[in-house]
Amino acid sequence: MEGVSVRKIKKICVFCGANSGKDVAFVNAAFHLGEVLGKRKIDLVYGGGKLGLMGCVSTAVAQHERQVLGIIPSAFTINNLVGETCGKEIKVATMQERLVMMMELSDAFIALPGGFGTLEELFQMISWAQLSIHNKPIGVLNINGFFNGLLSFVDHAVKQEFITPRARKILISATTADELVDKLQAFRFEPDPALSKLKWSPSSSQKEKLDLTLCL
Repeated sequence: MEGVSVRKIKKICVFCGANSGKDVAFVNAAFHLGEVLGKRKIDLVYGGGKLGLMGCVSTAVAQHERQVLGIIPSAFTINNLVGETCGKEIKVATMQERLVMMMELSDAFIALPGGFGTLEELFQMISWAQLSIHNKPIGVLNINGFFNGLLSFVDHAVKQEFITPRARKILISATTADELVDKLQAFRFEPDPALSKLKWSPSSSQKEKLDLTLCL
């Protein structure tokens, strides 16, 4: 990465399935990602519990003596639904509160294979970056081509002019954990000139006027 400015990343939030998936490669990759984060002295933020890939990555990070923070809705803790969080746990009231806290406490985001919840979290972070609510890097770890269809769909949406080429750069992908973390560290945020004028602080009385031809 010679000649490239490196972003300082201390905490990465990982979105992934509460199931292990059909392919054992998903489990192996989740453990390996946790090992990579640990060796690079990067702490983990995740959705809490010990189920599926979430348990794999959190266990691996903890084994390398890095901090693990699980942010979990209180409803999930009833009857020990998702198991014990590997590390510190913060309970929140709603899913939205969970995602906001994940955004605020993390320096970057990685999605591993998962279902609707994983995809919702991934695209929420992407849309918030597009709106300049945050400027943090976001990537998918494309294990055995799991995200090929999703990436093709995003590129199709660019061709159909629903996603701008600038916004497309928000979503990073790689096939190995080391490559993905390197790309996250090298990421340079390119805000949309119009969307970056939006003021998101609670004290803002009104938003800047937008060009409605923008691809939102």
